[in-house]
Amino acid sequence: MRKINALYDDDTVRVYQAYRNEIADEALELGTFGSHFKRTRMTWIKPSFLWMMYRAGWAEKEGQERILAIDITKDGFLTILKNSVLSHYDRKVYEKAEEWELDKRNFSGRCQWDPERNIFGSPLEFRAIQLGLKDEIVESYIKKWIVNIEDITPMVRKIKKMRDEGKDIKEYLPVEKELRIEDSEVIKRLRIDV
Repeated sequence: MRKINALYDDDTVRVYQAYRNEIADEALELGTFGSHFKRTRMTWIKPSFLWMMYRAGWAEKEGQERILAIDITKDGFLTILKNSVLSHYDRKVYEKAEEWELDKRNFSGRCQWDPERNIFGSPLEFRAIQLGLKDEIVESYIKKWIVNIEDITPMVRKIKKMRDEGKDIKEYLPVEKELRIEDSEVIKRLRIDV
């Protein structure tokens, strides 16, 4: 099952990224990413909290010690989807690999579906989306779409400690719900289940 689950409202969608201290500190100070952020590299945003926790080892992996919750405009998030293509060739979307290669050249965003994770990092049967940004999309992300950046690292460490102690952490997790996409072209190109 491939659906976009996120913490969102009418105006914003929350995504997560993990960075080393100097990038995180600068982003918090500026309210966006600064000179320590590599604009020439693809950057990945993840709407799933638990997938981010799996990827960053609950803020314990080297270079991912700080977890940032980033609220971006909903219009920006939808624009990222409209400008993204799957990160790998999929026969259910493209008859020929050449068609996918052409889309890869025409779209600067990338979409990847990975198994969603539970609180212990074990894979679940449905998929979580992550979106790769580069070129003009990453510039718009940095300059136009970020509304708020919050360092949630202390909360993440507290939740992990509680989990490790066998406590119920459900009430501390973000309540993510399906973000329905109406654009049929995006649904088809990114293989979103409706």
